[in-house]
Amino acid sequence: MGDLKIYPSKLRGEVKIPPSKSMAHRAIICASLSNQLCRIDNIDYSDDIIATIDAMRSLGATITKYEDYVEIIGPNRDIQNTKNNRIIDCNESGSTLRFLVPISLLFEGKSKFIGRGNLGKRPLTTYYNIFDKENIEYSYEKDRLNLEINGKLKGGTYELEGNVSSQFISGLLFTLPLLKEDSKIIITTEMESKSYVDLTLKVMKDFGIEIINNEYKEFVIKGSQKYKSRNYRVEGDYSQGAFFLCGDALGNKIICNDLDINSLQGDKEVIDILQRMNIDILVGKGNKIEGRKTKKLKSTYIDGSQCPDIIPVLTSVAALAKGRTEITNVGRLRIKECDRLSAITSELNKLGANIIEKEDSIIVEGVEELEGGVEVWSHKDHRIAMTLAMVSSRCNKPIIIKDYDCVSKSYPKFFEDFEKIGGITVEWNVGE
Repeated sequence: MGDLKIYPSKLRGEVKIPPSKSMAHRAIICASLSNQLCRIDNIDYSDDIIATIDAMRSLGATITKYEDYVEIIGPNRDIQNTKNNRIIDCNESGSTLRFLVPISLLFEGKSKFIGRGNLGKRPLTTYYNIFDKENIEYSYEKDRLNLEINGKLKGGTYELEGNVSSQFISGLLFTLPLLKEDSKIIITTEMESKSYVDLTLKVMKDFGIEIINNEYKEFVIKGSQKYKSRNYRVEGDYSQGAFFLCGDALGNKIICNDLDINSLQGDKEVIDILQRMNIDILVGKGNKIEGRKTKKLKSTYIDGSQCPDIIPVLTSVAALAKGRTEITNVGRLRIKECDRLSAITSELNKLGANIIEKEDSIIVEGVEELEGGVEVWSHKDHRIAMTLAMVSSRCNKPIIIKDYDCVSKSYPKFFEDFEKIGGITVEWNVGE
């Protein structure tokens, strides 16, 4: 990985926001579970999306990649044309892993899941409990993704806690309609990240699957359903758009293209949060959105339980807002690509912020300006790298970001777009 020196500059212009990674995962999976040709448009080949494409290929789907779209024909499970012993490489994608584990149990034979980075540290206990109950063979290694499973899932009643990752719920939602028997998912605690389940249900409905959602307390799933083939366009990603909307809050003038103001994406919460911090949100024709700073930034309270991915960049805005901002219910950020609570606290404090890290929250006391002039580290986490790049525009001196190219995980062209709107960057080597 490389290092990048960024000089403070005013960012101006328009950016086409990349397609939603969350919705692209879901559309590729739904298309791959149908038996006829589907076309998915507006695809960005980030590392995570490539992982899901390769994973569905491992299960027998035929996927042809073009510049910005894919054509998909799913495997015919009645013929069982997949290998009896398959390796599913999830790279560092938690979505790919947790979505594909139950899906793999639709097929005969063993599945071995591998990955890298911190993926092996992400808990899978929810699935292990299901395996024990359903007599599904499995083995795994602690802190390293090397999971082998062998068995078939049956329809029935599944009880899941709502305060664990919604990816477990989505994984079962994808799978259970294809079983012969009817099923239920019962949520035993208050559900977090409801918006991600909403996205799953929406995309599944677009592909012909019907599920009854009883106020997020139970999901009623009729068996023997089939995914229907269709053409599908992935909408722009609010988790990526948040970097540029927060860039507006930091005093830049950036217009975000291809963000649907009516989107169900949970990360659209960035709009409400920025409005509370004195940012006017302007919505133009053709899905154009811009944040306009007309007053001084003010502090607010942020509950991160429904929008964890945008917390790092929102923290950078809070660092320059007058007053005290408390960001709560974000303990889950400790088991992402890195410990994001620790990473964003340490790196922004290096720049001159005043942030206190707690177990499940962070407290931000706003400062007037950030000094910069130091080396910061991405912790090999794409969202930390992009946050540091955006906040560089408010530093008095240049900064150096170590391991900046980790952005390929979700937004490979981030720094190209950053430079197009005025970002000044130089590849940096020790000793220059």
